[in-house]
Amino acid sequence: MAKLPKNPSPPAAPSGSAEELRRYDLLLAGLDLLDQGLAVFDSAPRLVAWNKAFLRLLEFPESMVRVGTPFEDFVRYNAERGEYGVGESEGQVSARMSAVRAFQPHYTERIRPNGDVLAIHGVPIPNLGFVSLWTDITEQRRYEALIQQQNADLELRVKARTRELEDANSRLAHANAEIDEIAGALRRSESRLRLIMDSIPALIAYVDADQRYQFANKGYADWFGLSADQMVGRSIEEVFGPETYVEISAHLEQAYRGEPVAYEYSRRTSDRRTVHARSVVVPEMGSDGRVLGFFVLSIDITEQKASQAALIQAQKMEAVGQLTGGLAHDFNNLLTIIIGNLNGLQDQLPGNPERAGDYVEPALHAARRGAELIKRLLTFSRRQTLEPSAVEIGTLVQNMAHLLSRSLTESVELQSDISETPLFALVDPHQLENALLNLAINARDAMPQGGTLTIGVTARHIGETLAQLTEIAVGDYVQIDVSDNGCGIDPALLPRVFEPFVTTKAFGAGSGLGLSMVYGFVRQSGGNIRILSTPGKGTHVRFVLPRTDPPAPAAPAPARSTTKSSSGKLVLLVEDEAEIRRIVRLQLGELGYPVVEASNGIEAGEMLANVPDIGMMISDMVMPGGIGGAELLALARERRPDLPVLLVTGYAGDTTPTPDAPILRKPFDKSALAAAIEQLEHAREASTP
Repeated sequence: MAKLPKNPSPPAAPSGSAEELRRYDLLLAGLDLLDQGLAVFDSAPRLVAWNKAFLRLLEFPESMVRVGTPFEDFVRYNAERGEYGVGESEGQVSARMSAVRAFQPHYTERIRPNGDVLAIHGVPIPNLGFVSLWTDITEQRRYEALIQQQNADLELRVKARTRELEDANSRLAHANAEIDEIAGALRRSESRLRLIMDSIPALIAYVDADQRYQFANKGYADWFGLSADQMVGRSIEEVFGPETYVEISAHLEQAYRGEPVAYEYSRRTSDRRTVHARSVVVPEMGSDGRVLGFFVLSIDITEQKASQAALIQAQKMEAVGQLTGGLAHDFNNLLTIIIGNLNGLQDQLPGNPERAGDYVEPALHAARRGAELIKRLLTFSRRQTLEPSAVEIGTLVQNMAHLLSRSLTESVELQSDISETPLFALVDPHQLENALLNLAINARDAMPQGGTLTIGVTARHIGETLAQLTEIAVGDYVQIDVSDNGCGIDPALLPRVFEPFVTTKAFGAGSGLGLSMVYGFVRQSGGNIRILSTPGKGTHVRFVLPRTDPPAPAAPAPARSTTKSSSGKLVLLVEDEAEIRRIVRLQLGELGYPVVEASNGIEAGEMLANVPDIGMMISDMVMPGGIGGAELLALARERRPDLPVLLVTGYAGDTTPTPDAPILRKPFDKSALAAAIEQLEHAREASTP
């Protein structure tokens, strides 16, 4: 049994056009110009990116700082050289690694053994890692100490001048001049401090115990569309507005109890945009234990929220664009005609039904497979939350083969190597299908001249050693291997393939979102994923998902009745497709219902008004002429409140039935139609007093 690779390769600059490399170099050069040390760690956590100031401020050896260095290595190096003060180094390492695994936005300061003071600001990158920023504030702290000393000196000098004034009024003018000079220095110091506060990329404010602002930096005031002077004296409710204030009031009450609190909130701006922020509120406590006020630190996370939503939706829409092409409605109509006619033919077979059935049954089976294909295609376009369940992976892969074959060119051969033993994993089946589809499309694009795509499913046990390397729990897993013999991936790009918007494809041929979404799905499902690739020989993607027990067997569904109804109600059939009208009319006739037909909503409305014998209406949802199923239902409720109505649709979006007008999805056969009518009549009988 093959094993997961032990270590990822280090990332490098993206391959691609010279313009892309130039922009990448400019970005790195720009980061290196910063006086602040910056480092980006992934969720492992391992080092992803850094600038020169990171090396200079923290004095790490250059041989240590490389892509992929574990965060723990830096912590241990600091502990062993006394950066964290007196204490046992392993305990210091353990404490800091526990904190980083439960990473929260934070700000702290650390005095290095050489006396330098570093301000450390950590910000998480949801589902990906975190960014740390180190700022040398040694001079700032020295300057603050100098200001304190100046204040102390000022107090002494004022006292001295006061005594001198008592001795000699002639020295008053000289003392006043000195006081004015010192006051001017203090004002300049305050201006510099204000400039520093306004330059910090964060929203900072101070609110007194009455919830009125006493200070706000420029970023905080700009967030609310006000100036810093306009903020002072206003209450939190005035600034936030009553709706948002209700949202955050519970957090403020917690802060009033003397507890620091962190929360997220959203608000509408004056131009009707929705913006999001993450705030930390720290109470200022007096010597008597009372809350004197609150320090507020906020971060604008609007772009982060938008990027998350855009990433998910863009990936889903990319899959939809490559598969559906707006064919679902027409395809469902065609399948309705095919299934209906084949069912009718089967019922009318002459004296040798067994031989004729040899031809009819495969055609029916193929048509129903087409219906299942449409259901899978529509899964990708639904904006809904999908839940994990026990999924038999081998069966899912075999079913996906029908879908994948339509995404691959004729020159690409699809092979599978699936364990004979059923293997169940706890996973969201639709997201797994989406992941396999993305991997298949990537493999197809890597084999423009044709090749072989292989999908394998096997059982896998992850032991303690491998679990530590792959950062997953010890236990049993289902291993899925997707491999191709295409062009492979450039070694320089391979370490970055899971990053969003990183792609080897030409501009406009792919978004670079597929592999990042696959990675996020696998990690969120409790598994891990690795990629091996050799240029010119192909790519092998391997991921594991937690194994689970098979689900309990479902109770058998009651058999649908296909016998003729004895009600004999006159049915108004409304459908713009003539062939569908014909087959549904025949099915209704076989079920014992007389039928009148309408090809559009206008004709149906006239019949509802002029044919009192109509006892039921079956209508398509979407028809030309501006009057569809929903409009006909409203018209029927106005003219005939008790008329049973069944709506039929082949579209993905028409999914919300009203309590007394259920929806039947195309394609359907006579038994499904009979069951829908039976359910409708029973519901009407139950509601009749």
